[in-house]
Amino acid sequence: MKTYIPSKDTIKRHHYFVDAKDKILGRIATGIATTLSGKNKPIYTPNIDTGDYVIVLNADKVRVTGKKDVEKIYKTYSGYPSGLREYNFETFLSRKPKGVIWLAVKNMLPKSKMGKRMLGKLKIYTASEKPNLPKNAKELKV
Repeated sequence: MKTYIPSKDTIKRHHYFVDAKDKILGRIATGIATTLSGKNKPIYTPNIDTGDYVIVLNADKVRVTGKKDVEKIYKTYSGYPSGLREYNFETFLSRKPKGVIWLAVKNMLPKSKMGKRMLGKLKIYTASEKPNLPKNAKELKV
């Protein structure tokens, strides 16, 4: 028995898009992370990037359940003394609407060079931006 290892020539990447309007943040992030890493494909190999491209639309209209909109805290640190800033979900979503989905997906991907390459295949757009979707883009069911 020989193990099949996909090469760069045999990996076919597709484009998917997700409409995040009124969808739960965690549910969307897990579906996106699975697609970016290629775990939904039969040729998945842990040490090879076999994932697809994902485009997220209406990122500023994502929601969370329970009291997470007030209780969930995002921390940023500038590196200077007293440079720690804390924002709850509502303020972080109003300040950086793309950052909420980006952070959720980033924390679900591998913490390596390959994880950064996977994250590069993610494009996020707000409701006010007009993305150029590829002609062959399919909707990702999340």
